[in-house]
Amino acid sequence: MNKLIKNIICVALCAILAVGGIGAAYALGSANKDSGSTSTGSEIEAAAGEETDLPFKDETVYVLAGADGSVKKIIVSDWLKNTLKGGINDKTELTGIENVKGNESYTLGENMAVWDADGGDIYYRGNIEKELPVGLNVSYKLDGTPISAEKIAGKSGRVTIRFDYENRQYETVNIGGYEKKIYVPFVMLTGMILDNDTFKNVEVSGGKFINDGDRTVVIGVAFPGLQRNLEIPRDILTIPDYVEITADAENFKFGVTVTVATNEIFNNVDTSKLDSADDFINAGKKLNDGMNQLLNGSSALYDGLCTLLEKSDTLISGINALCDGAKAISDGAAELDSGAIQLSDGISALSNGLSTLKGNSAALDGGAKQVFDTLLSTAQSQLTAAGLTVPELTTDNYADVLGGVIASLDEEAVYAQALSEVTAAVEANRAAVEAGVTGAVREQVLAQIIPQATGGAMDKESYDAAVSAGLVDSQTIAAINAAADAQMATDQVKALIAQNTEAQIQQLISANMASEAVTSKLAAASAGAQSVIALKTSLDSYNAFYLGLLSYTGGVDSAADGAAQLAAGATALKAGTGKLKDGAVELYGGALQLKGGVPALADGVKQLTEGAGKLKGGLEQFDSDGIKKITDLLGNDIGGVLERLKATVQVSKNYRNFSGIADGASGKVKFIYRTEEIN
Repeated sequence: MNKLIKNIICVALCAILAVGGIGAAYALGSANKDSGSTSTGSEIEAAAGEETDLPFKDETVYVLAGADGSVKKIIVSDWLKNTLKGGINDKTELTGIENVKGNESYTLGENMAVWDADGGDIYYRGNIEKELPVGLNVSYKLDGTPISAEKIAGKSGRVTIRFDYENRQYETVNIGGYEKKIYVPFVMLTGMILDNDTFKNVEVSGGKFINDGDRTVVIGVAFPGLQRNLEIPRDILTIPDYVEITADAENFKFGVTVTVATNEIFNNVDTSKLDSADDFINAGKKLNDGMNQLLNGSSALYDGLCTLLEKSDTLISGINALCDGAKAISDGAAELDSGAIQLSDGISALSNGLSTLKGNSAALDGGAKQVFDTLLSTAQSQLTAAGLTVPELTTDNYADVLGGVIASLDEEAVYAQALSEVTAAVEANRAAVEAGVTGAVREQVLAQIIPQATGGAMDKESYDAAVSAGLVDSQTIAAINAAADAQMATDQVKALIAQNTEAQIQQLISANMASEAVTSKLAAASAGAQSVIALKTSLDSYNAFYLGLLSYTGGVDSAADGAAQLAAGATALKAGTGKLKDGAVELYGGALQLKGGVPALADGVKQLTEGAGKLKGGLEQFDSDGIKKITDLLGNDIGGVLERLKATVQVSKNYRNFSGIADGASGKVKFIYRTEEIN
């Protein structure tokens, strides 16, 4: 649960900001589309003003940008909250200052303005030329090729619109004895409205979209710099730092976009209470409460819910489709369960058959050995009858003994040369033989590991097919290969590979010595040598058969063991499909209940005020689908994450103004970027 809060905070940041705040941004975009001027923004944020005895400065920075995000003009709107009920001392870098809500005058010194406020609040605006804490870059691609904002107008094809955010505002903080760059944790919220006559098949990374039939409202969220602050590896958790929209466009034209940048979310956290995991949980709840306040300030949410209500018929059709789909799942699960039963029965029969063969392996090996011993005894008698005295022939020494006999007879050099050449040729291929044996052993190892690793869901053949089709994730493949590598590295398997390799080498030597090429070369040997050579050749031939039989029975034994494991996995699969079938039936029953509750659902849509239902559903889904991954990520590093989070919160609290703020005053600042249209 300690790691759970981290996920909830991340998701809440995205989801709540995506719903709240966009109304203010679009109000700005719509009201000033033609004139290029801005409202003060004070009305939007007045409800969010902090209760404090210190002078308070609420600043909104409006950035008028080109279609590529380049800055064209910056207008700053400030609200000075007069907590002291007298005059107000203010510090500002603005030029062209204009009082937008009264007639109060001010005296301007070097970056200082003294307002004759007479106890009231002051609302003013002005201009500034200064680098923004977060840079915005908007880039475009047409059918995968970069294209400028000017040239994309009127084009058709698959377009990609990407919003990149460069966080430039940071402090250097000592964490754990190391100097770290901690960036101000700005939340970047980008919104736009796409005309469905121009854009179809819309997709968005790092955000959501709503399609009402005529328009698609796209909202994306990014946290530039937060990934670096928290030092979480991207391969485990990626905190979005850009927003990308792809769609099929016809006669491309693009309206204004609005991006809101704020660090206020993090400013509500009391870092002194982040000393333990429980404190972290309480801080997460406080963040949630603060973000809900932002949500309550959005007037655009009401309009969105009205649109949702108008589309209730579509929602009802979707629920009907869900009900039909649940029935199809239920029927399919029943068929799957039936197939699993048949599979289990078939594998059990296979396992029993292989077990029977395994039971005969010892008899086959023993019979073959007995025949070999008889042949060796007969050969011994023939040699004795020929007046040759030799040691008792065995399967291990007969080749050496007979080789010595041949060497002692005429034409011994012929055989020695043939044996040397054959042995050298076979030994030259030892690496290939060993590789083949190793591959065969690894295939047997994988055949045993795969059913265990997949919970009996796959055998090796189905697993190989799934890998070829790209249906197995890289983590599972890596885990199976790692298990196979570990098995292959054991002394037992290495010994087996060495034994089988040597057997293959000897079998190849025997087979080659028995080949026509060798026997024809030996035909020129003396009569005495020829008979011994013929005797050894016949023994070599049987030896090749004997070694092959041992290899076969060994393979049968391994296959029988693997089939037994596969049968156990199939039994487990059968039990699992039974549960799946029961669950699918239950799902179908629930879908029918959902279908029956559609009228009540339509009434419930009317009562939605801030999209809290969607947020709750998203959090529950994240709780069930994503928490384990983050839990594995953090491990025992909750302390390190807390320290980096506390540093992030502190840096956020330190950044409270863009154009200047008087000593001793408190404040907050947000940035609203508006890009130009593309026609």
